[in-house]
Amino acid sequence: MISIKNLSKTYNGVKVLDNLSLDIAENDVIALIGASGAGKSTFLRSINYLETPDSGSIDFGDTFKVDFSAISKEEILELRRETAMVFQQFNLFERLTATQNVMEGLVQVKKLPKIEAEKTARLLLASVGLSERADYYPKFLSGGQKQRVGIARALAMQPKLLLLDEPTSALDPELIGEVQETIVQTAGAGQTMILVSHEMSFVAHVATKVLFLENGSILEVGTPDEIFKHPKNPRTQEFVSRHQNSYQEVAENR
Repeated sequence: MISIKNLSKTYNGVKVLDNLSLDIAENDVIALIGASGAGKSTFLRSINYLETPDSGSIDFGDTFKVDFSAISKEEILELRRETAMVFQQFNLFERLTATQNVMEGLVQVKKLPKIEAEKTARLLLASVGLSERADYYPKFLSGGQKQRVGIARALAMQPKLLLLDEPTSALDPELIGEVQETIVQTAGAGQTMILVSHEMSFVAHVATKVLFLENGSILEVGTPDEIFKHPKNPRTQEFVSRHQNSYQEVAENR
């Protein structure tokens, strides 16, 4: 169990995260939904300290716990060993091949020998369907392929918690499916993750739990069926009513 408690963040006097708490079970796929500006990406980025929370804590059970109001440099490094982020814009090193991009964290952070790191990187690229592109530089990869390299790079760190910040938002529509399928496969392999997405049909398909955020607060939590079919909060009802067709399509195909 991973427990996030009372996570808060203020920008210029405006509270963008308001004492958010969340318990994450092993193998959970938590989806964060809500309008733009609700605090979803800030929540995600605060978890691994890409944003600096004002207060709160995260507890990885027996292995590691940190208080964000008194975090040390060593704890930041340990936190980032326990988590890994997949970004909207890929953030690959343009002068490194796909294999070298995946290797980088294994060599620099995990201190693996290059031969072992390369073997692991190639296996991970194969697992996301990129064996034939393993030696290509990012400029020769499609957006979907770049994002799959990003997922492989994150998985190489063997994170306890994988964080995905709108991983398909920068992709052309025809490339979204291949990345979504990779995420579904990753979830099926038992990876615990938190996902921010505006693709409600995908959320309904992959998530085990859905959180609806507004103004930095969690207004409602439930399974996809509970959130999309029987929302209780009026704001949740209003939000999901605009996405009922997407959800209905997934429900009918189950």
